[in-house]
Amino acid sequence: MAMTDTVRADPEDLLAEAEQEGRGRLKIYLGMAPGVGKTYAMLENARRLKAQGLDVVTGVVETHGRADTLVMAQDLETLPRQKIAYRGQALEEFDLDGALNRKPALLLVDELAHTNAPECRHPKRWQDVAELLRAGIDVHTTLNVQHLESLSDVVARITGVRVAETIPDHVLEQAHEIEVIDLTPQDLITRLKEGKVYAPQLVGQAREKFFTPANLTALRELALRRTAERVDSQLVGYMRAHAIQGPWPAAERIMALVGPDGLGSAVVRAANLIADQLKAPFVAVTAERQERIVSLAADASITEALVLAERLGGRIDRLTTADLAGDLLAYARKNNVTQIFIGHARPRWWREIFRRSLVHELIRRARGVAIHVISEAPERRKLIKAESWEFARDAMQYGSGLVSVAAVIVLAIYVRALATSANVAMLFLGAVLFSAVSHGLRPGIATAIAAFLGYNFFFTEPYYTLQVQHWHDLIALCVFLVVAVTTGVLAGRVRNQALAGRARIAALQTLYEFSKRLGAKSTMDELLHAIVLQLHRLTERPTMLLLPQGDDIAIRYAWPPDDQLPERDMAAARWTQDRAEPAGRGTETMPSAAWHFRPLRAGDTIRGVFGLQCDATLRGDLLQTIDAVLDQGAVAIDRIALAADAATVQALAETDRLRSALLSSVSHDLRTPLTSIIGAASALRQDHAKLRKAERDELLETIEEEAGRLDRFVNNLMDMTRLEGGALIARREWVDVEDAIDGALRHLSRELRRREVNRSIDPDVPPASADPVLLETVLVNLIDNALKHGGDPIEVSARGRHQAIFITVSDRGPGIAADKMTKIFDRFYRSDARQSSGTGLGLSISKGLVEAMEGKLTVESPIADGRGTRFTIELRAGKRP
Repeated sequence: MAMTDTVRADPEDLLAEAEQEGRGRLKIYLGMAPGVGKTYAMLENARRLKAQGLDVVTGVVETHGRADTLVMAQDLETLPRQKIAYRGQALEEFDLDGALNRKPALLLVDELAHTNAPECRHPKRWQDVAELLRAGIDVHTTLNVQHLESLSDVVARITGVRVAETIPDHVLEQAHEIEVIDLTPQDLITRLKEGKVYAPQLVGQAREKFFTPANLTALRELALRRTAERVDSQLVGYMRAHAIQGPWPAAERIMALVGPDGLGSAVVRAANLIADQLKAPFVAVTAERQERIVSLAADASITEALVLAERLGGRIDRLTTADLAGDLLAYARKNNVTQIFIGHARPRWWREIFRRSLVHELIRRARGVAIHVISEAPERRKLIKAESWEFARDAMQYGSGLVSVAAVIVLAIYVRALATSANVAMLFLGAVLFSAVSHGLRPGIATAIAAFLGYNFFFTEPYYTLQVQHWHDLIALCVFLVVAVTTGVLAGRVRNQALAGRARIAALQTLYEFSKRLGAKSTMDELLHAIVLQLHRLTERPTMLLLPQGDDIAIRYAWPPDDQLPERDMAAARWTQDRAEPAGRGTETMPSAAWHFRPLRAGDTIRGVFGLQCDATLRGDLLQTIDAVLDQGAVAIDRIALAADAATVQALAETDRLRSALLSSVSHDLRTPLTSIIGAASALRQDHAKLRKAERDELLETIEEEAGRLDRFVNNLMDMTRLEGGALIARREWVDVEDAIDGALRHLSRELRRREVNRSIDPDVPPASADPVLLETVLVNLIDNALKHGGDPIEVSARGRHQAIFITVSDRGPGIAADKMTKIFDRFYRSDARQSSGTGLGLSISKGLVEAMEGKLTVESPIADGRGTRFTIELRAGKRP
């Protein structure tokens, strides 16, 4: 993030303001507990606005029988409540549709955290209010602070009472006005004793469990502090949206500056201490110069300080800057920072002379911001010691520049007779450019100074001294020095920026390619394996993922493959899993471990632990990239987990639907034939002597018919169970199609007595490769379906064509609607929901049986004049062996 001195309106805050256009305004009367007078204050303000001519309507006001509140509500128009029947009770709820149709300028809606009855459009009243605001209606409402979701656990610890009805914090954040209705704890307890809060029989219990001075004092502080935070947030948003420079000292905001001087941790601790005392938020900021790459030790120090700030509850931010002091102050003004903490290590002597240290620059340019300077701490000495090993590398870089200058001197002396002074100067500039491009800014500047001295000593009169004889040589030398230093600075800066840009592009490319690979993974195992391999390629170190297993964690994937960790490292991994904090090498928790562990976090859930074997503190940019990969991996894990959960939920819903359909079918299709059988049998037993023979035969026929119906139903259930369990195996043999059709018609002879049935079979139809029992069952189900849902005549036909046999069952009924054709073979589906008979299993089972015989069952509708349905069975044909 780069900052500039130009103050511009923040696009996000401007967009937030634009989104409020056309919406209603929300005002919340906030209190610490019931009985402080929120509803009374809301009604009093509403009456005043109505007297000014505003259209004010009461949507819902809960007076709780308080006389003074009832008096305040009398003169206001009140919307009728919505009557809802629930579990034998008549409930009265806020009428949302009535309010939208009435559309007053101001609507009063009491008790924002109320839970609506199940029949209402929204489960919560705050959702009703949100719809009213979207419709452009201003709303005034009331709320107790303990109903905020983020404070639920805090209130439970303070009062010992868990609040069931809560609202999301963003509802309070979106309020245009918040008015705190304050009352001292003693005054509220007095109101409680006088019966102005609860009914007399509830006063004693309320005083013992909730309305104690300590509880009320704590709740009062929460209400006041939460309101102050909201007001401060509104102030910052207004400043950003209107490009107003801060800070405005309405509330304290602390910023800790973390740099490569080794004082970052001390600065963060000092800032956190003051932030805790002032109950103020603090942010830890580190700024990276565009032209500078910090050392590994300095980067480790910055990373350590930022991790500490995050652990202490602060927010962290990284800036990329060209003007360090200016951009830091611009960031502070934009975020309304009032106090800045910065470390002050021992500066270079020339910076002290010219007052060019960052501390001096901030003090000189700051306006309205307090600057706290933290003096040199023990961490500084540790950093200096850690940087000592880099001296040899730096010496080689500076030495390379000096060698290039020496080479230019030798070459220039050799060709002095052939070269002009301008050409010699260009050779020196080439050496400066080479050093800056190869080794960076500081070696380039050192080479420029060495080139200036060499040019003066060897190539300006008098030779071999640093004196200058002619004025024009002095001017040339000065110009040469300026050009050489400028060349070194620009070339070094371009090199460092190119290196930093290359690293960022490589990181972005890595993340982009990794995100594409994650999108292609469909199983959890593939995904976890991809995460481990990606991090191994990124770090070039052994990596692993540990996932929960029972009450512990275990290695799930590792590269190179490994399934063991020393107990010391496993303890660090368990710490990360339990506390969601990094542990192991390079951290403050179990730093003697050989592995560095970081949590794999998906939202508020810890999915597992990532482990990286390392022998030193990890660089900050590498940790950032690792965290980015882990975040992407966690999102992908959530995606797969949600897909699995959705499939499980869908399966459970399907199971419940099938169970309900089965119970519904069983309740009817078992009860109906059993009732008929029992009734007929009872009549035969009790009135046998009185009944004529024809009557007895009719009752016996009824028993036989209903028993057959019950037998078909039980067989269908058994066939469905066998099909779903994979236990049904078709016995293949050559079946005479005519025999199968005749057998099905005989099976349904009683049902077909009063119906018109046409049978048409080609004389040369070949035998079918099928299971005779299953084929007859299919035909029985199809003909029975035509009897129940179709119209006469019912036609059954068979013909052979192209090594296949086609058996059709058709009727002249109303047919099947186009939107129901795809569901006709679903279990427990009936095309006519009003049809009381039938289980909806026959067609589904028929399709499964035909497919078990390697055949195909299809349906057509309509077949003629917009009516009729035809089912066609296709089976393989052949000759008898």
